[in-house]
Amino acid sequence: MDQLQAMRVFTRIVELGSFTRAADDLNLPRATLTHTIKRLETRLGAHLLQRTTRSVRPTRDGEIYYGHCVRLLADVDEVESNFRAAAEQPQGRLRVDMPGSVARHMVVPALPAFLARYPRIELDLSTTDRFIDLVQEGVDCVLRSGTLADSTLVARRVALLPQITVASADYVKKHGMPKSLADLSQGHFAVNWISPNSWRPTPLEFLVGRKLHEVDMPSRVTANGSDAYLACCEAGLGIAQFPSYRIEAALASGRLKELLPQFPSPPLPVHVVYRRQGVLPARLRVFIDWLAEIIAPLSEGAPPR
Repeated sequence: MDQLQAMRVFTRIVELGSFTRAADDLNLPRATLTHTIKRLETRLGAHLLQRTTRSVRPTRDGEIYYGHCVRLLADVDEVESNFRAAAEQPQGRLRVDMPGSVARHMVVPALPAFLARYPRIELDLSTTDRFIDLVQEGVDCVLRSGTLADSTLVARRVALLPQITVASADYVKKHGMPKSLADLSQGHFAVNWISPNSWRPTPLEFLVGRKLHEVDMPSRVTANGSDAYLACCEAGLGIAQFPSYRIEAALASGRLKELLPQFPSPPLPVHVVYRRQGVLPARLRVFIDWLAEIIAPLSEGAPPR
């Protein structure tokens, strides 16, 4: 039996003054208690209990050890109780990082409902497009889109977002509407997106049937932030590709025009990334489940909201 259990056996014997009553209370054979106390006394090198014909009392060493046991077991019980309570009602602070556009359009509008559901969770939310070191920066999880680099972290995919190729109305008026992928090489420009993983410009991607085609285009401007990338496209500086949720309003107003709908861009995977650990804290587990719950409806093929 482990040391904590031995302490529990010892304290019950002292409190009940009897091996037999303690065995009944702990639902253990009396012989087990006798063996446990013998091993405990051998390990401590002290005689703990004094037996008489009518009762069992602690020795002087036993009284001192009993006091320590009571305090230690109370601390253990309090810790376990707190963890059980946290599992039943998740609590504590979470540090989370995600792109600013995702936070603004998807996550923050839904946060009041999450915090109402879990009133004992506190959230520290940072917004970046760069890849961060979760361990060095003390972040519990990050939400990232695109292809992930190989790592020892755990990645849970929560969505596949449909993407659209667009340009501003002014750009189309000036450069024309491309009818084919070959037309993109005829006087057209892209807004280059720099991947925070490779720090190289990412080509435009198109599906021709089931085959992926990458198109490298000349560019006059490069962006490495999602807001700047969209602003450059809306300013008429080139063709770009965005998740459809990001540009719904701009398409509806006519500021942006969809290009080459017959050659869709592949869907954009979105992952929650977190450190590998034995058991996820309840606050992190419910937050990841909630992210999947609010983002999954935006996935390609999801039913209309």
